[in-house]
Amino acid sequence: MTDDLLTYRIAFSSLRSLTPALATSILDRVGSEENFFALTESQLSAAMGFTNRLFKSSTRADALAGAKTESGFIEANSIRTLYFRDDDYPQRLLECDDAPLMLYGLGNCDLNHSRFISIVGTRHATAYGVDFVERLVSDLAELLPEKPVIVSGLAYGIDIAAHRAALKAGLPTVAVLAHGLNTLYPSQHRQTAVDMVRNNGMLLTDYRSSAQIHKGNFLARNRIVAGLSDALVVAESAAKGGALVTARLAAGYNRDVFALPGRTSDKYSAGCNSLIASDIAALVTSASDLCERMGWPVADGKADEQPSLFPTLTPEEEAIIEIMTDRGEVNLPELSSRIDIPIPRLMAMLIDMEFRSIIINIPGGRYRLR
Repeated sequence: MTDDLLTYRIAFSSLRSLTPALATSILDRVGSEENFFALTESQLSAAMGFTNRLFKSSTRADALAGAKTESGFIEANSIRTLYFRDDDYPQRLLECDDAPLMLYGLGNCDLNHSRFISIVGTRHATAYGVDFVERLVSDLAELLPEKPVIVSGLAYGIDIAAHRAALKAGLPTVAVLAHGLNTLYPSQHRQTAVDMVRNNGMLLTDYRSSAQIHKGNFLARNRIVAGLSDALVVAESAAKGGALVTARLAAGYNRDVFALPGRTSDKYSAGCNSLIASDIAALVTSASDLCERMGWPVADGKADEQPSLFPTLTPEEEAIIEIMTDRGEVNLPELSSRIDIPIPRLMAMLIDMEFRSIIINIPGGRYRLR
């Protein structure tokens, strides 16, 4: 790629409100990014059949000036650019209406690898959540013949636990940043970031080096975490938080969403329990759960090696199992009417039984034996 082409692409992709669909329409009409900046405002309006503030000469001149500076930064720091029309641009992202036109990366990770799993959660992770993430990633590395790429956001808590677990398990891991590659936040995670790049992972962002770090950036980058994934796992979350936003984005992109359940009294399980109860996320307690729900083949014999617990059942739980054995699949009202248990209490029992891998929640708010 020539320096001029890169500059035009950076400038074009930096224009606000451009989606891949609109960008494609513009380029199909005007022929190239260079032509977009060479034509007059009236020529662009005529070619497109409408006027837009993006066509203003001043807007395009400012974008081009900033792009020339950014091009120099990219060259000086060996940064990889992934443009939405390039073959190496992540194709999963192109399925999302709001995908960025340009991504900037440090590292050589294949962003079109066959398995991508995003793991997100609270910055205030507990030992319960961190232990789950470490076991999940370690077991996925053992179970899956096609080793997955682990994606997260390099933040405190669950994010950094996911990246470090991936490194320990020998898996590539991608950190989606909320700022340009001229800095790293939080700085305490710099060594982990270096290790990721050195081990076939990547630091990835849609922000240029000139972009200021802003609170809103962290929510905006979550669309990339969600869009890159085949499956997104929420390990821990309070009733409100960025991880829940990411989960809903992933569901909106038709990605499979999973959540780790927890006790109703635990603050950082409230969000996960809510995702499960509202059928946004499926319950997950192990790597084998996730692989089964995703339909991913596992290495020969590995599934049988996963620990299996079937604890002593209460009479009410035995009644639930008997109904499921008889009917196959049932919903909450059906269960409640047959064994005369109030729905709130029954919901808590079902979550607990899912947690112990006795039953499984399936689409449509129905349950069956695992």
